[in-house]
Amino acid sequence: MKTRYIDLIEQTFDFPKDEFGLLDDRLTWNGIDLMAVIEKHGTPLRISYLPRIGQKVEQARESFRKAFREHKYVGTYDYFYCTKSNHFSYVIDKVLDKGVDLETSSAYDIEMIELLMERGRIRNDATVLCNGFKDERYVRKIGDLYKRGVRVVPIIDNMAEIYQLDEVIHGPCDIGIRIAAEEAPKFEFYTSRLGIGYKDIIPFY
Repeated sequence: MKTRYIDLIEQTFDFPKDEFGLLDDRLTWNGIDLMAVIEKHGTPLRISYLPRIGQKVEQARESFRKAFREHKYVGTYDYFYCTKSNHFSYVIDKVLDKGVDLETSSAYDIEMIELLMERGRIRNDATVLCNGFKDERYVRKIGDLYKRGVRVVPIIDNMAEIYQLDEVIHGPCDIGIRIAAEEAPKFEFYTSRLGIGYKDIIPFY
């Protein structure tokens, strides 16, 4: 008996059957003949299947709706797209078409938010989560968004950031706190990159 490569793949990986398929001996993805694309454009090659973006957003929302019903949870779920995962405009546009809010992680991301606002792509009631380490430029950009009436929610990464943000945000503002893992700090960058430790959160709050 000969062992085929396809046998190894089938016993090793749980392929998402709704995306991948075989047409004779050619691999297809969402009905697209991948070899035909590779033969035309060469490799390495990255492919974005735009209809899948909206499908994944709705899948996540439905999963939370189902869990809320099963556990009688009375809260809400809001989908936020992390812009650093893919900055391409055609991807961001598909996300925004689904009424999704955005999460930033740098000053560059906020410049993108400002451009989207100028194009009328960001809703007036949108929320922008501001995650990541906040250098001086990033903090200033967060303040600029706040002044424009955007509901910004900075996620505090270390205790110094609240004082930096206080210099540029004058008025009520929701904040989040990034909680550090429970292990003891072993690196110099611990407090600036890995969140606030449990023992510090209550006194800080």
